[in-house]
Amino acid sequence: MADLSRRIFLGTTLAATGGLLLPATAWAMAEPRIYSCDEWGARPPQDTLVTLDHKPVRILIHHIACPNSTDYSLAHAFQVARDDQHDHMDNNGWADTGQHFTVSRGGYRLEGRHGSLAALRSGTRMIRGAHCPGQNESAIGIENEGTYITELPTQAQWKALVALCAYTCSQYGIPVAEIKGHRDYYNTECPGEAFYGKLAKLRSDVAAALG
Repeated sequence: MADLSRRIFLGTTLAATGGLLLPATAWAMAEPRIYSCDEWGARPPQDTLVTLDHKPVRILIHHIACPNSTDYSLAHAFQVARDDQHDHMDNNGWADTGQHFTVSRGGYRLEGRHGSLAALRSGTRMIRGAHCPGQNESAIGIENEGTYITELPTQAQWKALVALCAYTCSQYGIPVAEIKGHRDYYNTECPGEAFYGKLAKLRSDVAAALG
């Protein structure tokens, strides 16, 4: 009977998500290594950040549109995070980094906006972002170091992104089908033509990671 109930549950879940498993209610994933704002030396937010007492419903993939560096070190990843925060705060006038998380070309995962990692671990709340108008209260923004109009992310970056997306889907119960590109919700080239063309592969790889 227990096995039958599980089959019924999985069949219902798969049908509801277009064949892509909604994972959080099935089993939890181990958290991948994510470096916190404190670890990479983030500045304090310029204003109070808003914690929302609900789960996000999707993930939006971005690229920073910065040079495709061949420095794959952790120190470089930390500098990318600091540069991105400076740009968002000093040039855009935002309270903090706009996106929730960043993935470096060396394959390091970093918290972007303060509080995002704790909220992700909770599985029940999110920090209001500033990464896409109309989506900041419902989508987790993941920024990827680099520019991907004609090039693709490095293998290390791709693997790190897959693991981060899988964990995020697991924690929040986000269907894999709801991993989208920035351009799906805003008039922008982001995350780049080449990267956008690989989002179906990203969804497939995340589904495989979830088992």
